[in-house]
Amino acid sequence: MQKKESKDVTQKNLESFPDVAADILNAFIYGGRNVVKKEALYPAPTETEYASPGAVLRNQLEDISKYEMREGRIRVQYLLSNQSGRDSKMVLRKAGYVGAVYREQYDGKSADTFPVVNLVLYWGKGHWKKARSLRDFFQGEELSVQLWRMVDDSRLHVFEMRNLQPEIRCLFQSDMRLVVDYLAEGNGFRSNRRVVHKEALIRLLRALGGDRNVEDTAEILVEMNINEEDEITMCELFDQYTRRGRCEGKQEGLREGLQKGLQKGLQKGLQALITTCRELGVSFDETVGRVQDKFSLGEEEAQKHVQLYW
Repeated sequence: MQKKESKDVTQKNLESFPDVAADILNAFIYGGRNVVKKEALYPAPTETEYASPGAVLRNQLEDISKYEMREGRIRVQYLLSNQSGRDSKMVLRKAGYVGAVYREQYDGKSADTFPVVNLVLYWGKGHWKKARSLRDFFQGEELSVQLWRMVDDSRLHVFEMRNLQPEIRCLFQSDMRLVVDYLAEGNGFRSNRRVVHKEALIRLLRALGGDRNVEDTAEILVEMNINEEDEITMCELFDQYTRRGRCEGKQEGLREGLQKGLQKGLQKGLQALITTCRELGVSFDETVGRVQDKFSLGEEEAQKHVQLYW
């Protein structure tokens, strides 16, 4: 049995590529300017530890973590969080992630000190209506003005990937542009942009489209005779994938039609036999027996059919 892969995992697959990660950061932070270079991004730890009640150390995992390096030193650490659902306490999680990195710097686990930037990529269909800051989260609390002044704020930078405006989508230059345009335009989406990370892209689009098992994506590309190094546009990739889907659909439709035909024929046969028995005065129990013999059914199933047409 194949393992079902979550949407968060498929999103992580595409975002882990340096060109895609740099593209996301440039689009959302720098207005599309090529400030963060893919060559300057390096994998950073995605796991940090925190003490739970009882002083037990537990780990917390972030989806994507990248260092931006400059002259051999860490300039900034970026954290990318993928959210499929709306989490009312996400702002508290964000504070935990970022705080853990700063704590490691304080403890001397890092030779450098650097700021941490956390972006939340929300892939859900509805708008994000949860708190976007600690002050928003605690706004229902009855706190004095003096106390509010002492409450540190931590903001949650959420980007609704399904609801990006065209002027934002056009800032992307990597395969992420194809993803956000597809989400905005639906199945009618077409593009002549070249696809770089074919398997990761198709895997993500399948997951976002509702496919719960996308682990066979590599096998599908092999069947389509498409290699990662091939030059291919989104239109060409979609057309080949659609033709394959139509072929599979015809086969599936044929099997489904045959099954429905057999089921329909069975129901007609059952109805005719039961109606005849009733008209001839055959008892209910004897009719059940005849249905069992004629259609090789169990007693309970035969009784249900007889009750239906009796």
